Amino acid sequence: MSSIERRKEPRHPATGLVRLETRTHPPRVVEASLLDVSASGFRAAHADWNLTPGLRVRFSHQEASGVAVVVWTRILGAEATSGFLILAPA
Repeated sequence: MSSIERRKEPRHPATGLVRLETRTHPPRVVEASLLDVSASGFRAAHADWNLTPGLRVRFSHQEASGVAVVVWTRILGAEATSGFLILAPA
């Protein structure tokens, strides 16, 4: 099976923590591990299965901060990985 590259921007590996604060009531704070970044988004590993597509979060990591939306989440065992699209940089 071949996969087609659909990314419009290159990703760059990244490390460190990313703080995610949900905009739910009440808000939740999720600490995640930053995996990679691009000009308009980032990918992070975490253990919160409630980070579902469409959920908006405030985020902060070493390279950027602002508001993002969860685009996708993949759960494998006890760990989840999510892709985020930055909506408004800080």
